[in-house]
Amino acid sequence: MKTINMKINGSMRQIEIDENDRLLDVIREGFHLTGTKEGCGEGECGVCSVLLDGKLVNSCMIMAFQAEDSEVITIEGLGEDERIDPIQQAFIDTGAVQCGFCTPGMVLSAKALLMKNPSPSKQEIRRGISGNLCRCTGYEKIVEAVELASKRMMDTN
Repeated sequence: MKTINMKINGSMRQIEIDENDRLLDVIREGFHLTGTKEGCGEGECGVCSVLLDGKLVNSCMIMAFQAEDSEVITIEGLGEDERIDPIQQAFIDTGAVQCGFCTPGMVLSAKALLMKNPSPSKQEIRRGISGNLCRCTGYEKIVEAVELASKRMMDTN
């Protein structure tokens, strides 16, 4: 066992990990943040996506010790108690959420994209979410949600 420190959703935390723990396991079982899901376990579906030091990663492919002294943002870390992130609101407003299994990864993919490119084209949005699989909505509503979030964020700046 090893103790590591990380900033998770804005709070410095310390946790004891096993050398074989993935970041996904620590997020879900150690910190009880269950918005991050396990899907394929091979980095193919995107449901375990988180932001690690501002970069979108599949937490099932990152060993927990690799996140030591890093900042991790999960879906629970977006927005505030009374005010959700504009991307989350856009997903709601466009009907881009159905079963919700892929939604956290999609939202975090959109967040990472809009952090890099606040005004992406449809093609750039499709590329930005391409590591995420959705079986319910199809992708058009999700693309619409990212476009809406981009527009709203540009309008407030």
